[in-house]
Amino acid sequence: MSDARIGAAPVQPLPTSLLERQLQAASRIAQVLSHSKDLEDTLAQVLATLHEQAGMRHGLVALLNPDRQLLEIAAVHSNSPAVNQASATARYLRGEGIIGSIFKHGSTVVLSRVSGDPRFLDRLALYDFDLPFIGVPLHGSDGSTIGTLAAQPDTCDLDILPTQTRFLELVANLIAQTVRLLVNVEQRHAIAEERDDLRRQARVHFAFDRMVVGRTAGMRRVFDQVRRVAKWNSTVLILGESGTGKELIANAIHYNSPRSNRPLVRLNCAALPESLLESELFGHEKGAFTGAVKQRKGRFEQANGGTLFLDEIGEISPVFQAKLLRILQEGEFERVGGSQTLKVDVRIVTATNKDLEHQVNAGGFREDLYYRLNVMAIRIPPLRERLIDIPELANFIMQQLSEQQGRSLSVTDGAMRQLMTHNWPGNVRELENCLERAAIMSEDGSIDQDLISFSSNAPSLGQPKPLTIAPSLPDISDETLSERERVVAA
Repeated sequence: MSDARIGAAPVQPLPTSLLERQLQAASRIAQVLSHSKDLEDTLAQVLATLHEQAGMRHGLVALLNPDRQLLEIAAVHSNSPAVNQASATARYLRGEGIIGSIFKHGSTVVLSRVSGDPRFLDRLALYDFDLPFIGVPLHGSDGSTIGTLAAQPDTCDLDILPTQTRFLELVANLIAQTVRLLVNVEQRHAIAEERDDLRRQARVHFAFDRMVVGRTAGMRRVFDQVRRVAKWNSTVLILGESGTGKELIANAIHYNSPRSNRPLVRLNCAALPESLLESELFGHEKGAFTGAVKQRKGRFEQANGGTLFLDEIGEISPVFQAKLLRILQEGEFERVGGSQTLKVDVRIVTATNKDLEHQVNAGGFREDLYYRLNVMAIRIPPLRERLIDIPELANFIMQQLSEQQGRSLSVTDGAMRQLMTHNWPGNVRELENCLERAAIMSEDGSIDQDLISFSSNAPSLGQPKPLTIAPSLPDISDETLSERERVVAA
């Protein structure tokens, strides 16, 4: 009977006592599984019930570790500390021993006597070699094997072994359903916890006290506007040159608003052609166009209840401007290829580096859409208009680089003077790149003026770089710089 499924023999009438024990055990197991919350505790109770009420000793459940593609013991019924200790490290590969064979083939294995099969590994030193053994697979929703259930009948009566096998298969089906349910619940909880953790980190990262880097009147005005507008649902238009931090402002608005627990969805309007932009924003129905093999939600639906940030809004065509205007006015739209009108609750934050008012006057941007977007305009001044902020910005950036590189970094006074003579066409992004490049080149963590480079062709270590003063800026003397540094430090 080794390695053979016992079922071909005619079924003998069951003793009334065994039938009652199995019915009572099945009822108790169903009750345990229906109140299941913790997988490990649930499996332990099921195995205890098999031992105490169904005459199935030495119960064991091994479950698939999807990352390592092997079976790990999730629960075992034993009072032996040695067995419990061994179960913590026991693993079974596909085809390895009896448990691995069940895992590989996904079929039940029944042994009339454990000692009769040389494949039996007995890694736990748990089983009685003179008794039978039953091992059955746990199947996933797709039919794959996600684990095994094994136990030893407490009798050598081979006439009832087929019935005991069917009973254990019934229990295995119940366990598999619960395992699938609990694993899905745990995965959802893990995803929810990860999402909540990321949101908490985002709130800390984009908190006002971390964002306020800058002492000029223009930046103070920006911070005050962000603080005031964040708590309302008004549409916001962020204006500024490339590299000034428009997306940072959008993040700060969302994560300091009542919508911070809902999604912040971003889309760069200049990154997609108009043919894809409509589908990306509004979604599409299955079969709406070639390649639309299934229904897809657009960014508006994804952002429902939260905030939608549309960057480079000045790049969209007049045709698409009309479609966007409707959803801003009515909050309604249809997916591409669909007829059902959908309604969403989304706060709109847009950004552009273009002069939209000039585009309106030139006929390149719809006037009604412009005024719909321009409820609250926040203009971020370019870095060349706030050179006094460079020391504070540079120190803030150096703190971040120090954390990334795991060492202390500093900027000398000479290097800081050189930073304040540049015109910064790339704004804060260029300043970040410049300091990161200099930090990479610095051996001791000190950034002097010979490491400062305003182009992609950075000089070699120790090679000085002549100062370049933008012609549009007045000369900045050491006395003036000292005065400005005192203002910053005040």
